Amino acid sequence: MQQHELEAWLGDGHGLDADELAELLNQAEDIEARYPDADDQPERDAALTVAYRLMTEPTEDVLADYGQQRAAARAALSATSAALQQAARTVIAHDKLSEAGFARVAGVDRMSVRKWTGKR
Repeated sequence: MQQHELEAWLGDGHGLDADELAELLNQAEDIEARYPDADDQPERDAALTVAYRLMTEPTEDVLADYGQQRAAARAALSATSAALQQAARTVIAHDKLSEAGFARVAGVDRMSVRKWTGKR
């Protein structure tokens, strides 16, 4: 990432001085090296966002925010998994879809569907 790209990403009023901007640019380059693929953009954005936030906000606030986001994501994943498991049991038992069809439509592995329906 070039400095002008970082400044465009930050936008006006970012509140960083020249040294902080240079540090964030170094972190951005490190982040790009860790997440080099085109489909890694969400990870790059998240890592760069937290790097910036840690420079401009109290550390405890940033960590608490991401901790809460992670807990919410885990809860959503657990609820979604329970819903898909129940759907698999219902849909497959009523011959509405095959295991492979369910897996394809739901975007899950067929072996997971087999496990959910007790066929291991």
